[in-house]
Amino acid sequence: MLCQLSIRNVAIVDQLELDLKSGLLAVSGETGAGKSIMLDSLALALGERADPGCVRHGSDKAEISACFDIRQIPAAQQWLNERELLEEEHCILRRSISAEGRSRAWINGRPCNLQELRELGELLVEIHGQHAHQRLLNPATHLQLLDDYGQLQSALLPLKQSYQHWQQLQKRLQQVQNRSAEDQAKVQLLSYQVEELVLLAPLPDELEQLEQEQSMLANAEQNLQLGQQLLELCRDDDQAISQQLRRAQQLLQQLRLDSQSCHEALEMLDSAAIQVDEAMHSLEQALGRCELDPARLEAVDQRLHALYSTARKHRVTPQQLPALLVQLQQELGELAVDESQLEQLTLQVQQARQHYLEQAQRLSSQRQQLAQQLSSAVMDQLHALSMPHCCFEVAVTALDEPHYSAQGIDRVELLLSANPGQPPRPLHKVASGGELSRISLAIQVVAAQCSTTPTLVFDEVDVGIGGAVAEVVGRLLRQLGERVQVLCVTHQPQVAAQAHEHLFVSKEVQGSHTLSRVRRLNKEDRIQEIARMLGGVELGNHARAHAEAMLQQLPH
Repeated sequence: MLCQLSIRNVAIVDQLELDLKSGLLAVSGETGAGKSIMLDSLALALGERADPGCVRHGSDKAEISACFDIRQIPAAQQWLNERELLEEEHCILRRSISAEGRSRAWINGRPCNLQELRELGELLVEIHGQHAHQRLLNPATHLQLLDDYGQLQSALLPLKQSYQHWQQLQKRLQQVQNRSAEDQAKVQLLSYQVEELVLLAPLPDELEQLEQEQSMLANAEQNLQLGQQLLELCRDDDQAISQQLRRAQQLLQQLRLDSQSCHEALEMLDSAAIQVDEAMHSLEQALGRCELDPARLEAVDQRLHALYSTARKHRVTPQQLPALLVQLQQELGELAVDESQLEQLTLQVQQARQHYLEQAQRLSSQRQQLAQQLSSAVMDQLHALSMPHCCFEVAVTALDEPHYSAQGIDRVELLLSANPGQPPRPLHKVASGGELSRISLAIQVVAAQCSTTPTLVFDEVDVGIGGAVAEVVGRLLRQLGERVQVLCVTHQPQVAAQAHEHLFVSKEVQGSHTLSRVRRLNKEDRIQEIARMLGGVELGNHARAHAEAMLQQLPH
């Protein structure tokens, strides 16, 4: 529950520290004193979007801090634990809004974004605003109202996932079935291009090998002629290099010079002769591999021409042709779905649709049961709220398939018959303003009884009622306060008299500033405030006696 609320520089509140307890807490005061500022500040602490105008005039920023006891809120404990924010018994939400509109937020001292603040806030506090009845005029909100009442959020998530999966498959199937002429033309073009490249069969590193082979074949004749001349020059002629080296060796050996230089010269001539022989052997091997093959040369030329011309056509280099083939095959595979794939996709769509419908029908059965429970519970409350002859119904009807959604296959609408003998009709067509207020209050009280949220806030939901009806409302809120913490801003003395505690909001002028003040009322002050609410500004003995009597009737 909410243990403490601290407000700094919000609207006309300069500083406010509230320690709160369990039970029903009534908040009253003159119009414009700042009662709703407390609830607006709490909403800001829970992640409500901030307006720079909320910052008190003359201040650079507004600050709100809310401390909650979470020992009995396992959902909040789990949320905090998953984010490593759990700190023993309490959770502190803090919000700062600058005069320029910048906003910052913290959870247990750790910075967070507003989405996280709102997610956690929904587990801690449920706020029922004074204009909640206006939502009842919009049939689009009725489905959510029923789901919230039945706490069906856990069932809605898998249903949403099933619906999205079905729709994604359905969209894919429609794309395949309704393929445009442009897509067909693209399939034909890709098929032709892939077939052309498959026939060409380009291989990695093939171009380099072909160009080397082409160079060798194209120069084979010249290479053979030059090689033969080289062989003759080296050893196949009387004047060949090898013959000249042998003659030089003989002449050197005939010299009668016994010197180291002559021995070295002879060794070098021997080495030169050996190297010439080895060079000629290598040359003979190279010439042996060099042959005249015009047919092979023509084939290589044609292959190179095919590679280069195809590459130019596709505006790539010849080396990129193998990768291009893989890319075109992938594109064709994405577009060219054969009949068996189409059948498989059709089957997947049918299975996804059936899975969604099974989940939606189970949810629909739950909604039918919940609708009966909600109708009966609201009827009981409406009868207590001086609408004894009304008939209230939560109608759940099936949607046509084109209107199926992630929320299911149901349409929910609130129906009302205010007079006996009249069939129930849509609420927005038959309910008056006063009836809407009571119906809204009845629904909120019923929904709150099923809520797992530990703190409920009611902001002037008793507008438009009075007398015995207001007393009933007060008793209902007190009953809620026995189970959860309830904060209620009210103008009704019958409601305020039922509270376990009573806060009074007033405003005072200090110099040129108007300030809002809040104080907890003791028994005497509470009598005075309820008497004021009963009798207006002039407090008579009758109003005071009535106030005392109302408080004496409270259970102890």
